[in-house]
Amino acid sequence: MVLSKAASENDLSVHSTFASRYVRVSLPRFKMPENSIPKDAAYQIINDELMLDGNPRLNLASFVTTWMEPECDKLIMDSINKNYVDMDEYPVTTELQNRCVNMIANLFNAPLGEGEAAVGVGTVGSSEAIMLAGLAFKRKWQKKMKAQGKPYDKPNIVTGANVQVCWEKFARYFEVELKEVKLEDGYYVMDPQKAVEMVDENTICVAAILGSTLNGEFEDVKRLNDLLVEKNKETGWDTPIHVDAASGGFIAPFLYPDLEWDFRLPLVKSINVSGHKYGLVYAGIGWVIWRSKEDLPEELIFHINYLGADQPTFTLNFSKGSSQVIAQYYQLIRLGYEGYKNVMENCQENARVLREGLEKTERFNIVSKEIGVPLVAFSLKDNSRHNEFEISDHLRRFGWIVPAYTMPPNAEHVTLLRVVIREDFSRTLAERLVNDIQKVLHELDTLPARVSAKLAVAEESEREVHKKSAMEVQLEITNVWKKFVAEKKKTKNVIC
Repeated sequence: MVLSKAASENDLSVHSTFASRYVRVSLPRFKMPENSIPKDAAYQIINDELMLDGNPRLNLASFVTTWMEPECDKLIMDSINKNYVDMDEYPVTTELQNRCVNMIANLFNAPLGEGEAAVGVGTVGSSEAIMLAGLAFKRKWQKKMKAQGKPYDKPNIVTGANVQVCWEKFARYFEVELKEVKLEDGYYVMDPQKAVEMVDENTICVAAILGSTLNGEFEDVKRLNDLLVEKNKETGWDTPIHVDAASGGFIAPFLYPDLEWDFRLPLVKSINVSGHKYGLVYAGIGWVIWRSKEDLPEELIFHINYLGADQPTFTLNFSKGSSQVIAQYYQLIRLGYEGYKNVMENCQENARVLREGLEKTERFNIVSKEIGVPLVAFSLKDNSRHNEFEISDHLRRFGWIVPAYTMPPNAEHVTLLRVVIREDFSRTLAERLVNDIQKVLHELDTLPARVSAKLAVAEESEREVHKKSAMEVQLEITNVWKKFVAEKKKTKNVIC
């Protein structure tokens, strides 16, 4: 005799998530729900919504690592519940951080004696690292000006207009004037000569970028150092240099070992680098290294003992996970110099394949340089009918996330597309991307020029009133298209 019974509302054992009531209601957006739900249902409905995110491996806008070996993934998960700041409870993790600092300082040619510990700290990224380095420069400058009986309320930093937004944040948050060297057409990094001309007695440091976010180019730190040495001799100042090597710090030592940009230059006092970029670790780890103890004011270091022992700390935040520190140490000993060099050479070669593929279309100008971060930045030779924003938008249909953006002031009429070549971007993917870009170009060629055509009609009616330059037309097209894409994303609720 077969026995059966109807499943009750509370008998969840026979229900799949998709047969339950939990998929019939919208997910909470503003208030915590009153009742609990089963763990498998919570996982399923969140996981399903996350499918609408882009594929991280195809996100060619990002410099951040999107793949690591399974063995390192396991280390990360095994240590995900460790709070890094509890140094007395997790002394081995603290030791691993110190080893990373020593190895990176050695990579950057810090002037250390045999067995001498380097001065540096792990951060949550280069933004925090830059904040800490900037605070050290500001405090040293203030102490010097006070000792000389001079005003110390108007510090400034000299940078190029191509700096990452974290420099603007530092300047605004910590009340430091940001003096930017404007870009020029065809020259999209800081000009060392113009930078040194902007230096005055209140300059706490000059910030050079080893790997511009815009086109991957390395700034000439050696020339900047030499010019600044001369100016310091003439004026009696001691203006130092900070190198923002967020992207290039784990590239230059392996691809361009003879390039002088680091502590081999006497005025370079601190360097930041992103472990989660070409340091090959998932997001959440950066490093800042100082030349010597004298370059990090002691009064910025706090000492606490309520976690079990005296612990020095110089960070903007307090609690943070240990996983990324451990993952960085894994990569450093797993790959070694040989492994990092092989990875960077592969990235460089795949960037060359992509660059040559784009050049063969005869439709693009390549703006990125062969020496620098392995990326390809390019613009249309003719954008009178369709522009870079349209190409970026159409590539999303193939799964690719390729950003389009305008350059900073004095070059804002230039619009670029940029593809960052990471460790997990293979030659096959590079060739596939070129093919998909060619498909997009063919599709756009068969379509009417949407934004450009509308502007052309309006321009024709105004021709007698006001004749616009080619640059003005391009800026107007770019702005209208950016507004169009923004509205499109808003109406479709696209997650970027």
